[in-house]
Amino acid sequence: MTASTTPHELLHNEFTAPAPVDEHWQRTYRYLHAHPELTGEEFETARLVARELRAMHGWEVTEGVGGTGVVGVLQGGPGPVIWLRADMDALPVQEQTGLEYASRTAGVMHACGHDMHVTALLAACAQLAAETVAGTVVAIFQPAEEGGDGARHMLDDGLLERFPRPRIVLGQHVNPLPAGLIVSKGGPVMAASDTIRVTMKGVGGHGSSPHLSVDPLTMAASLLLRLQSLTARQAARPGSPVLNVGALHGGTRSNVIPDAAEMLMTLRTFSGSSRALMLEGIERLAAAEAAAAGAPEAPLIEVAHGYPVTVNTPADTARVLAGFAAHGMPTITMGHPQTGSEDFGRFATAAGCPSVFWFIGAYPLDRYTEEGLALMTNDHQLPPGLPVNHSPLFAPDPEQTLPTAVQAMVIAARAELAAE
Repeated sequence: MTASTTPHELLHNEFTAPAPVDEHWQRTYRYLHAHPELTGEEFETARLVARELRAMHGWEVTEGVGGTGVVGVLQGGPGPVIWLRADMDALPVQEQTGLEYASRTAGVMHACGHDMHVTALLAACAQLAAETVAGTVVAIFQPAEEGGDGARHMLDDGLLERFPRPRIVLGQHVNPLPAGLIVSKGGPVMAASDTIRVTMKGVGGHGSSPHLSVDPLTMAASLLLRLQSLTARQAARPGSPVLNVGALHGGTRSNVIPDAAEMLMTLRTFSGSSRALMLEGIERLAAAEAAAAGAPEAPLIEVAHGYPVTVNTPADTARVLAGFAAHGMPTITMGHPQTGSEDFGRFATAAGCPSVFWFIGAYPLDRYTEEGLALMTNDHQLPPGLPVNHSPLFAPDPEQTLPTAVQAMVIAARAELAAE
């Protein structure tokens, strides 16, 4: 297999399947999936991680970094320092997979595969501990990725000062791709994310007398539709932005016109200039709607910048992907970055070093039609009908996904330790 392999060709080619992982790690994955913990509350997950690392030869373990974060350090001979990262938190989602190891915590689910990331990194740490490592491996088990501030909390807690500084940071994420497949690219691979709250101010009153009021719900509804023009105007730009309104709140009774309405939206962008254009456009359209309605006050716009753009260093990414392909792992280059967001990039940015982040497939190949794989190949889009990350039905196949995730992390670690 070469780095030019496409998902469509997977139907017609053989590739070297990774060796199965020890059943201990399959049990570990199922346990983590059944016992998810929300952002900032990864107490039992962190204890499990620390316990497993301490049971391995050579790992020095530090708990409570940036909250519930765990850091393991494996000191080998002279050589570079590499960081391997996995995130640990789950989501406030009610699982609907029907798995025998489904979440036992009501309303909480590992719907984004972080349980897979943790297990794969632990298994990779076990393999590296059994080898003669030329260099230093730092394994970072990060809390609170879903909140957007877990990496920052670990850095604020002295991550760079307390542990060996990296030459490169490596990470991976499970996706609804065919199992065995690895996908990445140099440059931007995931979007920056902003959470925006817009409060439209009106004049409340009785529902029977709208002429005596200024209805903020009407303003908000009109603004919601007008906002779609912002992304439409940038559709021709490479890496066009995504803007979605996820909530609109206002009022308590059918016969009461409220005095305010609140909109919550997410903005995904791939450059600072695109972000600035979108934020300016949101402010301009909101102000115009308020002025047109005769609102007594200008809208209140609050922006929380949650995630930076995740950027892969091109030369290092090419080297890592070539290493995967050399070991018989099907790899393809993404046509464009994903609109999801990650805080993984904060580590390399703070350290001033390269980083490589890749995606691994979660579902058996027989769940994809030829048409679906062709859609992935030609349009770089996920085929419809398969549960995606954050869905209550998202369920990676651990028998096929975990071996690939472990092998990918080990291969990348070995290559980067030998890179100098």
